[in-house]
Amino acid sequence: MPVYRLSAALAFPDPREAEPGGLLAAGGDLSPERLLLAYSLGIFPWHGGPPILWYSPDPRGVLRPDALRLSRRLRRTLRQGRFELRLDTAFRPVMEASAAAPRPGQDGTWITPAMVDAYTKLHELGLAHSAEAWREGRLVGGVYGLSLGAAFFGESMFHVERDASKAALASLVLQLARWGFELFDGQIPTPHLASFGMEAWPRERFLTALSSALARPTRRGRWSFDADLAAGRV
Repeated sequence: MPVYRLSAALAFPDPREAEPGGLLAAGGDLSPERLLLAYSLGIFPWHGGPPILWYSPDPRGVLRPDALRLSRRLRRTLRQGRFELRLDTAFRPVMEASAAAPRPGQDGTWITPAMVDAYTKLHELGLAHSAEAWREGRLVGGVYGLSLGAAFFGESMFHVERDASKAALASLVLQLARWGFELFDGQIPTPHLASFGMEAWPRERFLTALSSALARPTRRGRWSFDADLAAGRV
């Protein structure tokens, strides 16, 4: 499969033409318009470049929000109220902390300063969101991503206290289920995300489900948790 070189034109090749590893194209920019087009097509940037690398993996890690699984320990952690859970109060800090988080087997991060700036613009447009775990006034974990229609595209997460990112992720997915979201895109299937009920979907199944989710209106603007979820009552 060829790797396409993007031009200044606002366009992408068919995601079905990606390499076996998911790489589809290189180049282009991180403008809000290009990012929104990419996600609507099931494509995402996995390195802010230069050049920017665009992926559409097969299989795809997908979680249906109404099928979320929580371990007994995580339920207990949430109910104990160890963390204060918030939405959209520290988007950029969550991204920056995710970029700085060490990851075994990886040298550096794909979350470049250019990507932080680009997604922060999407947050200011009411389209990118962060779920955060706070403890004693300190941000100790979180996850961020992009929302379009009834789909949420999870990007990355971090934690500096045990279970903090899990608490943020679980609460986010529970809130998405209440709002009627149809899918949470985890991009790459991993054992960690599988523990929450995420499945490995063939690309074609994901693209079909994405088309359905995008037919729904986008929940734009600043988000907040329902009071019981913020308090860990699950």
